Amino acid sequence: MKLFEYQAKELFGEHGIPIPASTLIGGISELNKAIEEIGLPCVLKAQVLQGGRGKAGLVKLVSTKEEANVEAERILKVTGKKLLVEGAVLFEKEMYLAITVDPISGSALVMACLEGGIEIEEIARTKPDRIIKEKVDTSWGLMPFQASNVMYALGLDKNQAAEGSKILLKLYNLFVKNDTELVEINPLMILKDGTMIAADGKVNIDDNALYKHSRYSMTRDHFKNDMEYEAAQDGIPYIQFDGDIGLMVAGAGLANVVYDLVSYYGGTVANYLEFGGPNYHKAHKCMKMMLDSKPKCILIATFGTIARADVMAQGIVDAVRELKPDIPIVAVIRGTGEEEAQELLKSVGLNPLNDTEEAVKKAVELAGGGSQ
Repeated sequence: MKLFEYQAKELFGEHGIPIPASTLIGGISELNKAIEEIGLPCVLKAQVLQGGRGKAGLVKLVSTKEEANVEAERILKVTGKKLLVEGAVLFEKEMYLAITVDPISGSALVMACLEGGIEIEEIARTKPDRIIKEKVDTSWGLMPFQASNVMYALGLDKNQAAEGSKILLKLYNLFVKNDTELVEINPLMILKDGTMIAADGKVNIDDNALYKHSRYSMTRDHFKNDMEYEAAQDGIPYIQFDGDIGLMVAGAGLANVVYDLVSYYGGTVANYLEFGGPNYHKAHKCMKMMLDSKPKCILIATFGTIARADVMAQGIVDAVRELKPDIPIVAVIRGTGEEEAQELLKSVGLNPLNDTEEAVKKAVELAGGGSQ
């Protein structure tokens, strides 16, 4: 679960990491009071989870009340979300500081770069040597000498390195105590006196640990549209695209293959819905969501092992009988009980296929796409 910037900074503050003064507002009527509390100049920051806010014009430095009102109204109109009003910080340098999980070793991985404020992916691609990395054995935790090594490797002076080490150790404490997959400060601003302030932050909490963090819950603001939010409420992974073919697929691996095949044969994907795992018995809900999103065709591709193919087919049959879809459905359901599954699908007029690639070709054709 991704936290919004204001939530991340609340955690920073609780762990002793310096942050700018700020106030969260929900509408333009609250702006003047916020400015009185924070002062001018200040920064208006849209509270959305997408990256690239600055490039999109959703983070603005304003110097007057008039300018603040114009920009705040514009940002609120574009996002429809909350707005963070934050005190402007006069800084000398910006750095990037993050901790995540190294997928190969399973250790924690500290990353730091003295080119903060920009996308770290671009630095990693063009100047990978600029990123300082330090693996941390989680059974021991981040040791003070490791934090110091990172800061000196960046070329900071003695005072800056000492300050940065303190913040890094506090960030690691936050990383562990909150069951996070990622904590990031970008930028960590270095001021003239050597002190530092976290000007922006990201915190991603492991979904499997959310039961331990009741202060956080998924809200509509976490999702791009109502459909994704509705799906999440039912525990169904759902992603909206802008193509023609709706995908009901069991398993992310199979979904990746099917998505690639759709693209290869000239089709486009309207959405993807996870129909496997615990969701195979939610065929009615899944089918209704697919129909509500109005694709030109639905492609159902599953391989049933623990979740039996015949059980999934029965759910699809019941959903088709009740919902009476008016768009073509292509189904390739393989696995345990597939013979019975095929007979069930035929009972409602569906023509079950045995080959996933052939099913993709058929769906692309029915949706009016091209072919290789």
